[in-house]
Amino acid sequence: MTRVLFLAGLGRSGTTLLERALAELPGVQPLGEVIHLWERSVQGDELCGCGEAFSRCPFWRAVGESAFGGWGSVDVGAIIRARARADRLRRIPELLLGRRTGTTRAARLLAAKHRQVYDAAAAVTRADVVVDSSKHPSLAHCLRFDPAIDLRVIHMVRDSRGVAYSWTKTVERPEARDPSRRWMTRYTPAQSAFLWSLHNAAVAVLARTGTPVMVVRYESFVRDPRSVLAAVARFADLAIRGADLSFASATTLQLTQAHTAAGNPLRFAIGTLPLKLDEAWRRLLPVRHRLAVAALTYPQLVRYGYVPRPRAQP
Repeated sequence: MTRVLFLAGLGRSGTTLLERALAELPGVQPLGEVIHLWERSVQGDELCGCGEAFSRCPFWRAVGESAFGGWGSVDVGAIIRARARADRLRRIPELLLGRRTGTTRAARLLAAKHRQVYDAAAAVTRADVVVDSSKHPSLAHCLRFDPAIDLRVIHMVRDSRGVAYSWTKTVERPEARDPSRRWMTRYTPAQSAFLWSLHNAAVAVLARTGTPVMVVRYESFVRDPRSVLAAVARFADLAIRGADLSFASATTLQLTQAHTAAGNPLRFAIGTLPLKLDEAWRRLLPVRHRLAVAALTYPQLVRYGYVPRPRAQP
């Protein structure tokens, strides 16, 4: 049974950064956002994190051969249809009920195909743990349907105001071959606030199902990467030594090449990566948006320690 660290939460919360750091630990194989592998990589032949086209990457060719006898044997259309049916936030209540419906059948298919990728990646690299940074809470709920997946969820959170500002920025996807997919999605601050609250709530529900969930704050990771990585390693039952964390300092990460199928452009970074807390939102997010996002997300800002809890009245 393959141990899977699933990085969950809303995008722009630091999941790619954490995945790249975890990839430097012995026994860990990063995969990127596997949810996008089928359409962007298998069909679209976009670049792997190593810089090669997916079809030419030796790692992914070996994974495809081990999992399916070659990527050409995969019914990608069926997987994409299953994702469209089950990988939706609105489907989570139905998935929690677990009744035999078209949604749960789609969830089982999606989970089975992802498990085949996880198992093959672990076998090809002899990894103890694979990392899937797909982020979607609904996908994590789908993965619960396959008992052969040892699922551990890292719930990555970041201050909602920082996330909202990040989603307003224009970010290019350098791997995109289709001009219509050249730019990453953008959201208004109000949209980001709504999605931030919804995604975090959906991940929190996983813990109530018995799925192991560990909360990691982006800000905590950037301030003290070694401590956070050591804690995540314990959560994943990885035996590491102090020397295994030598690539991480208080201000930098030393990154090597990683075979990731999709994700933030940071997945292409190699060498010294400066670690600096990104709080540009404090200067650049207009005050009216800052206040609106804070108001819309206030309960969870309190829950995750971004604003102090209100004092009880005497």
